[in-house]
Amino acid sequence: MRKLMMSLLMAGSLLAGGVGTALADDASAPAAASAPDTTASAPAPDASAAAAAPAASAPAADASAAAAAAPATPTAPFSVDSSKINSGDTAWMLTSTALVLFMTIPGLALFYGGMVRKKNVLATLMQSFAITCVVTIVWTVVGYSLAFTPGNSFIGGFSRVFMTGMNYIKGDKATTLTVSHLAPTIPETVYFVYQMTFAIITPALITGAFADRMKFSAMLVFMTLWSIIVYSPIAHMVWEPSGWLASAGILDFAGGTVVHINAGIAGLVCCLVLGKRVGYGKEAMAPHNLTLTLIGGAMLWVGWFGFNAGSAVAADGRAGFAMFATQVATAAAALAWMFAEWAAKGKPSVLGIVSGAVAGLVAITPASGFVGTLGALVIGIVAGVVCFWSATWLKHKLGYDDSLDAFGVHCVGGIVGALLTGVFAVKDIGGADGNVMLQLKGVATTLIYSGVVSFVLLKAIDAVMGLRVAEEEEREGLDLVLHGEAVE
Repeated sequence: MRKLMMSLLMAGSLLAGGVGTALADDASAPAAASAPDTTASAPAPDASAAAAAPAASAPAADASAAAAAAPATPTAPFSVDSSKINSGDTAWMLTSTALVLFMTIPGLALFYGGMVRKKNVLATLMQSFAITCVVTIVWTVVGYSLAFTPGNSFIGGFSRVFMTGMNYIKGDKATTLTVSHLAPTIPETVYFVYQMTFAIITPALITGAFADRMKFSAMLVFMTLWSIIVYSPIAHMVWEPSGWLASAGILDFAGGTVVHINAGIAGLVCCLVLGKRVGYGKEAMAPHNLTLTLIGGAMLWVGWFGFNAGSAVAADGRAGFAMFATQVATAAAALAWMFAEWAAKGKPSVLGIVSGAVAGLVAITPASGFVGTLGALVIGIVAGVVCFWSATWLKHKLGYDDSLDAFGVHCVGGIVGALLTGVFAVKDIGGADGNVMLQLKGVATTLIYSGVVSFVLLKAIDAVMGLRVAEEEEREGLDLVLHGEAVE
């Protein structure tokens, strides 16, 4: 207990210190996003004039002077002329944004909805839909700013609260608009909504761990707070260049740590704090409609191309490689789970092969923009086998009730993918060498921070309003009890 309390204090201090520094930074300097970056729209050097100058007048050896004269790379959102926007990149990112939203509604909603009992299907669908709405508002008000603007190593600033400074100004002679420093060839509005879809699906994944037993009101409060206090800081640390893990060199192309490990460990904490479902281990709790689950899983597979290939933030060769790696790893994982289940239980199941596909999608997510064919194949095969083991033997051995295997697939699969990214990263593809110890640092940071803060939030909400429905309400079913509706 003493160790747990120390961990809680350390996590709280980390977040408080990060927020405090961000506030101080914002108070002492004007928001970079609101001041257009003059270097971005400056005309390119006159190449013809440079060619006509005598070679002796500009010695090639004077590289340091040239470097000093070059404009600094933007480190915050800035304004550009509309001519700087790449229409191909923008079209691809608009498409990717729709694909990732498609992953949550209807993809994840149907995937989870088919796996619960009939009396809880509407409540499960409702959770994904409501989270989509809630996180949209949270991301607009403060989430994006905390994740993707400069602040300190642990959390961003407040320059984009309520999206202040993000604009599109159509003038008589020229049109200007803001872009993110992380995606300078597309409008910031597109990058904002694209990252919003990641912020939406991450808490939605958590609901699979506590299916059938959490109050809807408590779920809404938890997801709102979790999105701000857990998701945004982790996203900032991993994806913002000044973030603690990003500056250390962690490789996470599309969210192995930010999305899957983050959601998976939070899901495990949820199911441990809430306790097991009434009748768990004694009553049959078979999925009520695997047709919905297979349809939802197929939608996840299709939408995942926006998730992974879209993370290139450009319509280029790296996006193509990410799409290729995603397809290969997913197929390999689905087959690996299927054959493992076939060997262990005598028959391959529909639930098994679709769960294996999702495990492959999860595991290749951090690696998709960094690995080649061999890496994709190995990551897929290992993820399929290991996630089958974690969702069956490990869960039974440890006795926790992870209803729809959010931890067993997303956290375990995310860890597999994150670590193997360090093994199989190809510098020619992603521009960086892999380092397993650095990847482990990212995994451990996410597990500890997300796990501890999720525990604190759940305990606080339970003390104020209660987390779980009453036993008789759980037996009756959440559809009728919480929403007054039922599937006939």
